[in-house]
Amino acid sequence: MKALMKTTKSAKPHEVEKKWHLIDAEGLVVGRAAVVIANLLRGKHKTSFTPHVDCGDNVIVINADKVRFTGNKLTQKLYYKHTGYPGGLKEVRADKILEGRFPERILEKAVERMIPRGPLGRQQMRNLRIFNGAEHDHAAQNPEVLDVAAMNRKNKVGA
Repeated sequence: MKALMKTTKSAKPHEVEKKWHLIDAEGLVVGRAAVVIANLLRGKHKTSFTPHVDCGDNVIVINADKVRFTGNKLTQKLYYKHTGYPGGLKEVRADKILEGRFPERILEKAVERMIPRGPLGRQQMRNLRIFNGAEHDHAAQNPEVLDVAAMNRKNKVGA
């Protein structure tokens, strides 16, 4: 009777093997890069994916200040924040953020909004490291270089 039963094996936290991935975001569209990064952080590319366990990998993103937007989003897209005071809703355009002090926050927020909210999502976001320049301080981990642009071209319909 045991041969007829099909069971799904859930991954345990101590069984998860985490890898390191390096993504060069220069010239990538923000949303398309964020989808790939979010899936790597969650572990959806693995056959042992379990929704309630952090089975994702560590991701290093370089050149985050050189991402691009399609269409007129660079000048029309607005990011909102609230100061906590009545009437304290502030808005800033995407081009101002990219020219500002922390341009990596555009990619960080795009990925963060694709990860589930809660303790597990916060734990998965801690596995993301974003750098503005081409330098990063995780060379000792020997990250595997991913070509996200080629992945997006391959997955496009009609290509």
